[in-house]
Amino acid sequence: MVSILSLCVPILVSAVIVFFASFLIHMVLPYHRSDFRAVPAEDEVMEALRKFNIPPGDYMLPRPSGPAGMRSPEFVAKMSRGPVATMTVMKPGPPSMGSNLLQWFLYLLMVGVLTAYITGRALGAGSSYLPVFRIAGATAFIAHSIGAWPSSIWYKRAWSTTLKNTFDGLVYGLLTAGTFGWLWPK
Repeated sequence: MVSILSLCVPILVSAVIVFFASFLIHMVLPYHRSDFRAVPAEDEVMEALRKFNIPPGDYMLPRPSGPAGMRSPEFVAKMSRGPVATMTVMKPGPPSMGSNLLQWFLYLLMVGVLTAYITGRALGAGSSYLPVFRIAGATAFIAHSIGAWPSSIWYKRAWSTTLKNTFDGLVYGLLTAGTFGWLWPK
């Protein structure tokens, strides 16, 4: 068994490596540019929504009042008539990436801590590279990838986007695995 404190270096180094890899994936490689489509008549749709002054948050339309409401003829008619949507409304203003990047890095550290916990409980100090790589990689892959699948299952997010994010999670998991294998205590 290896303590989380003795794995601070692989936790931090893997977070930094994955942080830069995610930058390359999202800013240099083109395959995420098709994740979101523009709505038809974007300006008109934005103007129509603006008048409602919708506060930031997650919304569903139509939204039933509860399980019984999903069976009501009014709700079924609204669903049939459409549009049917889930949407996230964000605070207006120019984009500010600082807070998002900080939260992303904290998330990467948390993945590293969980990876350290599971790998450190499964293996002892001095374990060879491959067993560390396998356990750390599987743990980090699951943390980076599988949690996004319910968004496609329940909220109809495009499976193509989810699968691209799953591929990203595989890359992040492999980078984390390699870092843990490289820096594992002897």
